[in-house]
Amino acid sequence: MSLACRSLRTVGVMDPNAASRTRARIRAAPATLPPAVLVVLGMLSVQFGAALAKGLFPALGSSGTVFLRLAFAALILLAAWRPRVRGYGARDYLLVVMFGLVFAAMNSSFYAALDRAPLGVVVTVEFVGPLGVAVFGSRRPLDLVWAGLAAAGIVLLSPLSGVSIDPLGLGLALFAGACWAAYILMNVRVGSTFPGGSGLAMSMLIGAALAAPLGIAQAGPKLLDPGFLLIGVGVAVLSSVIPYSLELEALRRIAVGTFGVLMSMEPAVAAVIGLVALGQGLATFDVVGIALVVVASAGVLGGDITEAPTEA
Repeated sequence: MSLACRSLRTVGVMDPNAASRTRARIRAAPATLPPAVLVVLGMLSVQFGAALAKGLFPALGSSGTVFLRLAFAALILLAAWRPRVRGYGARDYLLVVMFGLVFAAMNSSFYAALDRAPLGVVVTVEFVGPLGVAVFGSRRPLDLVWAGLAAAGIVLLSPLSGVSIDPLGLGLALFAGACWAAYILMNVRVGSTFPGGSGLAMSMLIGAALAAPLGIAQAGPKLLDPGFLLIGVGVAVLSSVIPYSLELEALRRIAVGTFGVLMSMEPAVAAVIGLVALGQGLATFDVVGIALVVVASAGVLGGDITEAPTEA
């Protein structure tokens, strides 16, 4: 064998198992990170994905954007995990279908709410979902204090005073919050029932199918525009593939109550990204609100880091 061939084999070009080993290392990477880090990385990804998705709203509408996001996320996850569809019971398949329904409902109601109410109000109202999970899933009385502190921080970060809220937008935000709570609880079951991200991939495909009729009706042939498709891939990766995969892994190792309050850091993450990337300054109430949220999250994590995940 020539030196050139040996060199190629060394870097894996001629090794038929090199690609599979590389994919295995990529899949296993999240398992090497602490759960709290996975949650924060997921939140960062969601915020950047939301900024990218904002550019699609004028052309595709909220439903068209949701469909594009879920469709590309499903394709990417299916290619990455190649889930085995046989060998499960009827209850397992029902779980996948219900999880897909949650994906479609959560994303559709959230984006529809953003069309009718300010972003800060929608995010604040939607947070009743994970906050409710944190409260009802807690095992220590002190967790209720931390959850209350996080709620106070969210209120300080939200422009609730002096804002005229569309009743339908408020209702959609509340429904999105309920779906968020269901997502957190069902994620635990999916992660324990299906290996890796296979359950997530199948559920995402069902979610995309459920979102397709309304999305196609609203966006029409614009969904085939190459530019929009490229942006849609980016939105899918940042808003769905990365955060959902990281959260799935995190929920395998921490309690759902801990996860719920950790998610309360999301407004703080969004504020930091706004300051760094968009030059948006912070008022005094914003700084105080961020501090309360971070302290609450740190309090729950510090007292509950070794707690096993709670089965829904």
